[in-house]
Amino acid sequence: MKKLALLCVFALFGSLVLLNSCDDDDDETFKVPSITAPSNSTVIEGETVVLEFSYSAEGGFKSASVQAVNGAATITTDGTTNATSGKIVVSFVAGTEAGAGSVTLTVTDAQGQTNQTTAVLTVKAEETQISVNSNISENTTWKTGNVYILGGRITVLDGVTLTIEPGVIVKGEAGAKASATALMIARGGKLMAEGTADAPIIFTSVADEITPEDVASGNFASPNLGSSTNGYWGGVIVLGKAPIVGSNPITGEKNLSEVQIEGIPTSDQNGLYGGTVADDNSGVLKYISIRHGGTDIGSGNEINGLSLGGVGSGTTIDHIEVVANQDDGIEWFGGTVNVSNVVVWNVGDDGIDTDQAWSGTLNNFAVVSVTGNCFELDGPEGTTPAGHTGHILQNGTIFASTTVEGNTYGSEDLINVDDNSFVTLKDLYFTEILDGQKINKVTAPGVIFTGIEFNVAAADLASHVDGAVPAGVTAVSSPTVGADLTVFGWTWASQAGALGL
Repeated sequence: MKKLALLCVFALFGSLVLLNSCDDDDDETFKVPSITAPSNSTVIEGETVVLEFSYSAEGGFKSASVQAVNGAATITTDGTTNATSGKIVVSFVAGTEAGAGSVTLTVTDAQGQTNQTTAVLTVKAEETQISVNSNISENTTWKTGNVYILGGRITVLDGVTLTIEPGVIVKGEAGAKASATALMIARGGKLMAEGTADAPIIFTSVADEITPEDVASGNFASPNLGSSTNGYWGGVIVLGKAPIVGSNPITGEKNLSEVQIEGIPTSDQNGLYGGTVADDNSGVLKYISIRHGGTDIGSGNEINGLSLGGVGSGTTIDHIEVVANQDDGIEWFGGTVNVSNVVVWNVGDDGIDTDQAWSGTLNNFAVVSVTGNCFELDGPEGTTPAGHTGHILQNGTIFASTTVEGNTYGSEDLINVDDNSFVTLKDLYFTEILDGQKINKVTAPGVIFTGIEFNVAAADLASHVDGAVPAGVTAVSSPTVGADLTVFGWTWASQAGALGL
């Protein structure tokens, strides 16, 4: 009996000890989670910043949530279940109001305990006027709604692509000679500049007060510069690896397959062009207006509105306007690129200039009011390559003179060629022709005239040709050939009524 009582006492004691042990486990506590926020960040309206929070959770990580002010936040890398420490990554997309923003992160542990911390951000207004003062050495995008200011000769380097979105305005700082501003695409670089009829890309001077808001509203004219104001900056230069037949203007050496583009100092090796890649691709240029350029970099050495040096047939160039350039409108230096839908208006030298055995086609274009020759069509600078058939200029309308405030201004030659020029001129209509304006040469064996119509009296036709009138040149009172001018409604020239529409 005593033994039984003693066993009962021990059993009761053991139960008390076990119960007390269970109570001790239930009383074990863990610290609430702690979180460390990243230092203050700055982000542009509408852009994204990544924030990294550190946490510790003695009770084991369970979950996290995030809230944002003046933006939207998303957890992109969450904590690890039951981990006692780690990192949580949050992506924050800034709102559209400049000022303060914040991201608050809340962490809950496996014990149901929570804590939170807040990262403070500064949301800045998006910059809409951006200065560009150095060469473009990595893939870059210039965005719609912005104005980009060229602080000098800016080059897109070999292997790099510059993308320009519709409606962008690029303005060149004032400068001449070695300080002339220009955008140059070096061999191996690419320009992806695809404007639209409703939102063309405009290259102009810093003196031009045109804004992205003007472009967005459909007003593509300069609000303060006249359509003949020129020489305020350089121009656009695209260089490639396609074949050329060039020469060195200093040494006189000919038959060169690689030379320096005119308008760029020889000290800048990015100015070299030419090669053996006929289908070389320098990018896409569409719906682009180039204005008020052609600044002088030396005696008689200006930059064209658009210079194409050794540009290959893999390049797309379509819907281009050049207005008020001090030198030529567009000049080809060899290459194989095809170009279509072009307007050249009020330039200080030649409208269309071809050199160094270019072998592409210019299709559907208008030349309006130029000071030099409407066409300056030169041959290769050396031996004509075997099988070379030249280039083609077709479906063009040429306004050989213009009248401004009662004064009439006209070009020099209507068509100017050399003895070794190789070009087919096809379906071109010339109007507003003045006395003394003519085709300078009809004996060059490589020049073919087909469907060339002069808006003059038949009796006067011979006076506009230096030599016997070719069978392909006729006098008409109204055209049966020429450009489709309706496709130029997006241009400043068309909006100003310069195309007679």
